[in-house]
Amino acid sequence: MAHSMAAHPDRLLPAEPGVRDIARSLYNLVEGLPIISPHGHVDAAVIEQNLPFPDPAALLVTPDHYVTRLIHAGGVPMDQLGLGETATGSRQVWRNFCAAWPDFEGTASGYWIRQEFEHVFGLHDEPTAENADRIFDAISAKLSEPGFRPRQLFKEFNIEVLATTDDPLDSLDSHAALAADPAFAGRVLPTFRPDPYVNIAHPEWQDNVERLIGVGASGASGYAGYISALESRRRHFVENGAVSADHGVRTPATLKLDAADAERLFERARAGKASLADREAFEAHMMYQMARMSVEDGLVMTIHPGSYRNHHGPTFEAFGADTGHDIPFAVNYTEAIRPLLQDFGTAKDFHLVLFTLDETVFSRELAPLAGFYPSVYIGAPWWFLDAPDAMLRFRAAVTETAGFSRTSGFIDDTRAFCSIPARHDTSRRIESSFLARLVAEHRISEERARELIVDIVDASPRRVFKL
Repeated sequence: MAHSMAAHPDRLLPAEPGVRDIARSLYNLVEGLPIISPHGHVDAAVIEQNLPFPDPAALLVTPDHYVTRLIHAGGVPMDQLGLGETATGSRQVWRNFCAAWPDFEGTASGYWIRQEFEHVFGLHDEPTAENADRIFDAISAKLSEPGFRPRQLFKEFNIEVLATTDDPLDSLDSHAALAADPAFAGRVLPTFRPDPYVNIAHPEWQDNVERLIGVGASGASGYAGYISALESRRRHFVENGAVSADHGVRTPATLKLDAADAERLFERARAGKASLADREAFEAHMMYQMARMSVEDGLVMTIHPGSYRNHHGPTFEAFGADTGHDIPFAVNYTEAIRPLLQDFGTAKDFHLVLFTLDETVFSRELAPLAGFYPSVYIGAPWWFLDAPDAMLRFRAAVTETAGFSRTSGFIDDTRAFCSIPARHDTSRRIESSFLARLVAEHRISEERARELIVDIVDASPRRVFKL
């Protein structure tokens, strides 16, 4: 086609002309604002080393489990998507993706990829089985251009802050190099992610704990050394610019144990004798400890629960984690988070950002919690919910109880660097659309909506993540 739908200036704005006009005027206020990305999964080394991106399939298909999962659901084996030891070549992976393109109609992934084709790669045609090789070659040519390196795109995308997600024992050398480079104007901030050191069920937990104590405990041992090492590594992250600690827990359960009980659970786990109940209690206790540490060191605490990781055992065994079969389940925040909030919910300068994959939680639990506790903020729609209609449902669900000031600002949470501007633009259009409806219904003034859209897009993430 001559012109992609991704080029339409009113994409995602309301269909009713009067409301669309209001939304367009609001969007115009924020379209050019810098991108603030306080939580994501791009590797800092990609920016620091500034190497060319790989081929189109390795960039846009294989690492994106939003994409591979849906193609796989249509019957394409995972190794035909570039995964596993017997993976097929990139050009065939791309052909499989293009042949499956009709399956992406109506999905958030389809929308983002269209935006990338149009606004990042300058491609206007829809992918098909027939034009797969031509598009592959066109993108490959673009990837080879000197101006298409990560640092150049970082500037072109107008990214001001990009947070990564990092192992507690990471040296953070790439972050330090970027911070010290006078030629690089952006901020690439590490994020402390201790899941493999806190979750006893993690297959490498025992080895991870021994390495952690060896590196960060300053000679202490046992549970006391473990806690001391976590505190030490958090300080290392703060010294290297970190503003938050992220926790990808199974549930939002929290539990306050005395030191003796915690030590007994810890030693039982080190000996390989922890029961399921032990594992759940210890992880819940460590969420309480992480909140205590955040109160002390100032790192914003973000919690991402409610995903049944690696749902299909055979796929996990053959292809590993993050390959498209993490499935959401219902969570209970009100009771689960209460032990933590009893002690830290009103602590000075503590920020706790709560995410969910369970939409029912937004209005029933998260909005009321954020509407009382000064520490609690509602995390933006995440993962399966970071889609246009789900974003609108989120705003409708939380705003009447918690208002606009108690939400985090948009979180792209992505590994796909080239999709970052598309995702942030989507959020800005959806927020403009929601506010425009309130203006059209005479629920807020247009003047106030103009203030709110700037606050939502720019001030909220700065405020919530202490930027």
